[in-house]
Amino acid sequence: MLLPGPALAVRHRRVSKAPVRRAKPKIKKAARVEASAAREEKTAARWARSLSLHDAVAQLVVVPFSGQPLAPRSKAYKDLFNLVRRTRVGGVILVNVFEGHLIQHADPLQAAALINKLQGAARIPLLFSADLERGASMRLNDTTVFPHAMAFAAGGDAGSARAEGVITAREARAIGIQWIFYPVADVNSNPDNPIINIRSFGENAADVSRYVAAFIEGAHSDPRYRVLTTAKHFPGHGDAATDTHVNLVTIPATRQHLDEVELPPFRAAIQAGVDAVMSAHVALPAIEDAATPATLSPAILTGLLRHDLGFRGIIVTDALEMGGIAKGFTVGDAAVRALEAGVDVLLMPSDPLAAIDAVMTAVKSGRLTRQRINESVHRILLAKARVGMDRGKLVNQKSISKLVNLPEANAVAQGIADRSITLVRNDGALVPLRDPAKTLFLLLTENSKGDEGQAFAQELKKRVPNANVRILDPALSPADLDALVQQSQTAESVVAAAFVSVAAYAGNVALRGAYPELLRRIGKPIILAALGSPYLLRAFPDVAAYLTAYSTVPPSEIALVRALLGETSISGKLPVSIPGLAPYGAGISLPAVSKP
Repeated sequence: MLLPGPALAVRHRRVSKAPVRRAKPKIKKAARVEASAAREEKTAARWARSLSLHDAVAQLVVVPFSGQPLAPRSKAYKDLFNLVRRTRVGGVILVNVFEGHLIQHADPLQAAALINKLQGAARIPLLFSADLERGASMRLNDTTVFPHAMAFAAGGDAGSARAEGVITAREARAIGIQWIFYPVADVNSNPDNPIINIRSFGENAADVSRYVAAFIEGAHSDPRYRVLTTAKHFPGHGDAATDTHVNLVTIPATRQHLDEVELPPFRAAIQAGVDAVMSAHVALPAIEDAATPATLSPAILTGLLRHDLGFRGIIVTDALEMGGIAKGFTVGDAAVRALEAGVDVLLMPSDPLAAIDAVMTAVKSGRLTRQRINESVHRILLAKARVGMDRGKLVNQKSISKLVNLPEANAVAQGIADRSITLVRNDGALVPLRDPAKTLFLLLTENSKGDEGQAFAQELKKRVPNANVRILDPALSPADLDALVQQSQTAESVVAAAFVSVAAYAGNVALRGAYPELLRRIGKPIILAALGSPYLLRAFPDVAAYLTAYSTVPPSEIALVRALLGETSISGKLPVSIPGLAPYGAGISLPAVSKP
């Protein structure tokens, strides 16, 4: 930049009698970071000095709570508070509860109130955690609802993952959660994966790496809502064909395959400053004995993760109550072996007291050293200080409504869902619909008593009040099935929107009950839309048109309606290949043709 010469400067200068105010020198960022790190170390050391062996070991344990109101005299209330007040566990994880086959989410205000009570009972502040894979809505009502990870990659903009990180961090901290078990760094290279699937950003390691890093950067971007992030499930769960909630999974990967496919997203996460890495209950014969899960393997967690990848943060187990661990090891043995492997945090042992007792016995016998326990305790206490738990551990419940479920945040989430819609096949140009009023819409829900299909039906009827929409249940009677087939014959077109979600212990991601027979018996071209797994096309390869939304959440239902009616352009691309039917990156682009 050219500056004015002396004469010009004098000519334009105005004399002011006001006193000259000198700007205060700005503290350089590096100095601020250094001062903050020193404070965190000092706080962690102060907390550590107060811990007995029992209390130190208890800091390594995280126990579950539902966030639902608990009667103070109930056993559940007393058990939970005893774990915090007397056992002095280090953390608590928010989990869903089930009512029948339906998931019940917690209310933010009620969850925050219980979190505050638990924090008040804790001598050292607790770390509250949650699997917020679709934002806070994964566990809490009335929060911003994001689609599953694969929808982000279909939209093609890593900035969307960064935006999710920003919003999720703000909403989590508003409610009292400091530790997010996300992003999923698994590369879903196996179409038969029953538990990762749409939770992954896709099958391309480079793309997954970009989205993983973007989420972490977003979650860390605002110091007011600093959270801990977690890359999972190390060393990679994407090539599994079995659910680790049920059994131990063997990943038949070579070290070369690991380096090229499974590990790049974890390297990207570490480079982006991820705070924690969650282990997977998978066996990796290329590195460790086939009977030893990665969670219990020194070669994988210390050798590969700590030494080869250089990770210095917290290593947390996946839930120790899962079948991949619980079926082969006792609670105490799993806890001790996990710490021997390099783990810092024992997540959800089925018997926390047994886990603590086993670890204490191992220390007293010399199997584990107190120094080994102290190393993990230091990482945990440092993390608590990093998220400011020493400066304030209680939630301001009055501010929750100002930070959570904001209209602008929901608009961001809806935009991500809109851009994710992928048109894989469109024989006969069936999409967009020629006459929605003469179309039969079959919503193949996984449980018609839940909320699945409601957003789709409501959104459609706003545009087409007389639309023929049927929300179905897998347990269709033969008479109902016959009636639906008959209705399809008089309709001009048929849309089958199938909910195919990933769920623990389900064992697969497929249409259930009478649905496959229903689709086979409809004797005219079908527009099949997958609200969930994009691999559904493999079960119905002859459908005339096929769209996928990668998620079962309401924004994805709304996005599908908009796409079918031509209100939004369709531009999504497959972040996975559908073997024999569609390659990675496939997707037909269509412009919008009508206004909402």
